[in-house]
Amino acid sequence: MVSPVLSLRDASLTLQGNAGPVEILKGISLEIEQGQSVGLIGPSGSGKSSLLMLMGGLERATGGSVMALGHDLTTMNEDALARFRRGNMGVVFQSFHLIPTMTALENVATPLELAGRKDAFERAEAELTAVGLAKRMHHYPAQMSGGEQQRVALARAAAPRPAILLADEPTGNLDGPNGEAIMELLFGLRDRHGATLVLVTHAPELADRCDRVIGLRDGSIDGETRKTRPDNTRPEAAQ
Repeated sequence: MVSPVLSLRDASLTLQGNAGPVEILKGISLEIEQGQSVGLIGPSGSGKSSLLMLMGGLERATGGSVMALGHDLTTMNEDALARFRRGNMGVVFQSFHLIPTMTALENVATPLELAGRKDAFERAEAELTAVGLAKRMHHYPAQMSGGEQQRVALARAAAPRPAILLADEPTGNLDGPNGEAIMELLFGLRDRHGATLVLVTHAPELADRCDRVIGLRDGSIDGETRKTRPDNTRPEAAQ
């Protein structure tokens, strides 16, 4: 039996607020298999982004366990988590988090260089070309549109060939045409690299593209729908 890529068991997150402890997530249990695309939906404040952060080890669960690729993220220190993410995860935020003094090419290549990749710039060029920025890779973020900056962020996340791709409102700051383009690129990366994709979104059309849609409300799972792809690319169909 194939182990899930992500597995949460009774995971909870409680943070200290001005008025005392605040329960952000309450006993979340779920499993996500290799190659699946999962949309997290729900009203603002329901815990969607916090759940994504737990999956990426960017927030530490205060209860339960969070397993990624067989590793318990709740037992790792910050250095170990950073190394694990660098080798196994790509993260895309609503805010692009590009380094303003670096070109698009340097923004994508630098994390690869830090990871010891000798082909960092060649791989960065390939990923920027794949997201349609072959002619913009020597531009700085301030010289690029929001849609172009999000494409750079996607290329940076995909360049290490991560097993897990996490995206928090990836189309939230973009207009309709740019949002549609980013949506196509996200699922293209999933298909091209075989990554497991988990995304937070308020966009129904983006959630509708996912194999599974998990609703959250008040820090708890509030229902789930599953879909069957028309092709045979889902892990279940290949078994």
